[in-house]
Amino acid sequence: MHIAPYDNQNQPIIGADHDLVPLVYFNIIHLTRGQSVTSQVAGYETCIVPATGTIDITCGSDSFASIGKRVLNVWDAEPEAAYIPTGAAATLTCTSDRAEVFVAGARSDQAFAAFAIRADAIDSVQYGSDDTKTHRKIKHILGTKYHDRVGRLLVSELYTVGTGGWSGFPSHKHDTDRLPLETHHDEAYNFRFNPPHGSGLQMLQREDGQPGDAYHLVNGSTVVIDKGYHPCCVLPGYEMYYFTILAGKSQRSLVQYFQPSHADQIETIPGIKDMIAKFK
Repeated sequence: MHIAPYDNQNQPIIGADHDLVPLVYFNIIHLTRGQSVTSQVAGYETCIVPATGTIDITCGSDSFASIGKRVLNVWDAEPEAAYIPTGAAATLTCTSDRAEVFVAGARSDQAFAAFAIRADAIDSVQYGSDDTKTHRKIKHILGTKYHDRVGRLLVSELYTVGTGGWSGFPSHKHDTDRLPLETHHDEAYNFRFNPPHGSGLQMLQREDGQPGDAYHLVNGSTVVIDKGYHPCCVLPGYEMYYFTILAGKSQRSLVQYFQPSHADQIETIPGIKDMIAKFK
């Protein structure tokens, strides 16, 4: 499902118990200097990531100052974030002229402590190539390095490298728990383009060899992935970014199942096996 960009007025874009992706939560909060708002989602652990701007975050007795270093857009600097335990209240206060803040969540009944993720702790991997039109970088915010501090939530930022090309290829899915082949993870994306008038395409194919759906992506598009194979691409001449939320049904680590008709492409894309390992 594609959700066109709109003024959500700090209300969830993907709320709790969503019909298609009940494991995922997503909100965008806009703040101006000195403005505060409290984020609290019953039954969901969350990760608060400024897309732009700088915020202070308090959660109970924990305080995290000056989270976020980006000014103009998501290409400005490395991401920063704070992890908020399931159902806990977090107060966000804007300390820059303005801030746009992503709130990513996953349904979880586990109790963990809040913590901050600073720029020097981001786990990055770059793979693909210009020749294969698959060159991209993944910045893991809540990646595998936090496996013992988080319940079901995985949060990453994905960038196309250069201009134009494909992402999420070879086509893959993760809608069924059947280890060791695959895990069930609901997923949501929010896309950005550089320059902002760029655009892209999200494919969604339910069955191998059968026609699927395609969605035209613009700056600010949100896509919900409940099941099926889902590669995406960006027009030549533009860079694409997408904020990625993954919420596991039975475990946190992601196991992707690659579409049989394209699985052999894994052997042609430089570094993709390292990328797969990072999600595990």
